[in-house]
Amino acid sequence: MTERYRCPVELTVDLLGGKWRTVILAYLKEGMHRYGELRRRIPGVSEKVLTQRLRELEAAGLVVRTDHGAVPPHVEYRLTDDGRSLAPVLQALYDWGAERAARAGVRVDPPAGRDAG
Repeated sequence: MTERYRCPVELTVDLLGGKWRTVILAYLKEGMHRYGELRRRIPGVSEKVLTQRLRELEAAGLVVRTDHGAVPPHVEYRLTDDGRSLAPVLQALYDWGAERAARAGVRVDPPAGRDAG
């Protein structure tokens, strides 16, 4: 990385910033997922944005894309070691969000009866 930051939080937010990157990482924290699984688990994101965010996370070294060369395509995504090192951060975000939702009376409906934590 040739960029310079004045604060470590700035670097973290640069890598994780935006709604979808963090959500994608939270689901990948559970383990490897196929592209279609991620699409179903994150229904609010368009295919274009999901693809862009996955590419960004891959370029940042947080996600690995594996193409098995099958027909139909069988592409899987998983966290790298660097991505897995974010697990405590992602868990803290999940826990804080769950507590905030409970305090504020906000309903959180995880897709397919599962959560991202």
